[in-house]
Amino acid sequence: MSKVFRNVLIGGAALAGAAGAAVWAVAPRGFKNKQKHYVPTVPDVWYAHRGLHDAGSGLTADYAEQSGEYVALARRMAVKAGYGSETKPGPIAPENSMAAFAAACEAGYGIELDIQLSRDGEVVVVHDADLGRVAGDPRNIKDLSYSELTRIPLYPTAEPGDARAALLPGGEENPPLVVTPSQAPEGYYQHVPLFSDVLKLVAGRVPLIVEYKFENNATWDDRDVELMEKGHALLEAYDGPFVVESFHPGAVNWYKENHPDVCRGQLAFWPASGGARNGSPVDQVRRYAAGSLAFDWLSRPDFVAYDWHGGALPQVRLTRAMGAMPVAWTVRSQEELEACGERFDRFIFEAFVPQGE
Repeated sequence: MSKVFRNVLIGGAALAGAAGAAVWAVAPRGFKNKQKHYVPTVPDVWYAHRGLHDAGSGLTADYAEQSGEYVALARRMAVKAGYGSETKPGPIAPENSMAAFAAACEAGYGIELDIQLSRDGEVVVVHDADLGRVAGDPRNIKDLSYSELTRIPLYPTAEPGDARAALLPGGEENPPLVVTPSQAPEGYYQHVPLFSDVLKLVAGRVPLIVEYKFENNATWDDRDVELMEKGHALLEAYDGPFVVESFHPGAVNWYKENHPDVCRGQLAFWPASGGARNGSPVDQVRRYAAGSLAFDWLSRPDFVAYDWHGGALPQVRLTRAMGAMPVAWTVRSQEELEACGERFDRFIFEAFVPQGE
């Protein structure tokens, strides 16, 4: 009996140690630290994912039943803000464009947006690493100057409500044979904007969630630091409410170490079983560790922006109990909102107009 009892004690101690380590790993920033640095919370508004847009993310066949009203609202608000015309056949406010951000401001929605660096080191607002989905141009953002980006229209041949742009001629070749036009296209179009121009447009009218985007969330180099420094310099000069977030724990840690007065968030999701099997064993472990919020010890976030499906996961519930605000991304229907509503305190949405708004 004494041996059994000893083994039970050892096993219990091991479990307690593991549980303690888990709690330590996912713990957010403490209340006293927030109080010391006068850290604001995430403002209580609805956040339009990549702006209120009439082409782009989330506008797929799966959400067509409710997205028509959303697209119509985006177009009305963009026109009200002075962009395009409701009679224009193509999109007037594609995702992450000046028109989409203006539309969100007109509708009174907060904005979630993404920033990264162009080839010439400009901070630009765009989600993907390349322009394939949004412009039919498969070339990488890091290989294009901002001047080039201004001459590449977003969704040039699309219809309102389209999720993807048609591939440009030569885009299927490897390497792509697409070239940047020497002149800007005639007529109305939207292009990848400068972050500084977006900040001037929003001008504090609605809150911002700013996501720092990286080519590889498992590495950290000088170009990543350059994005952090340039992005924050623009935000520091900005007179309006904002919070920052990233999938890269190093980026959130950068804010912890350099600007503890800024409200910071860790983006995460629970890997699907299919996707988790892709890549090396190390990559798979890293994905599950990130989804488990195991890197929060690096960033000590104020909020956790988690895929809306994961609100009931133990790690999300635990970090919420310890004081991190849970933010849901990206909710694309009223049904999804109802399914996750009790698990989250803030919501990033697209493809539908939340009831009551």
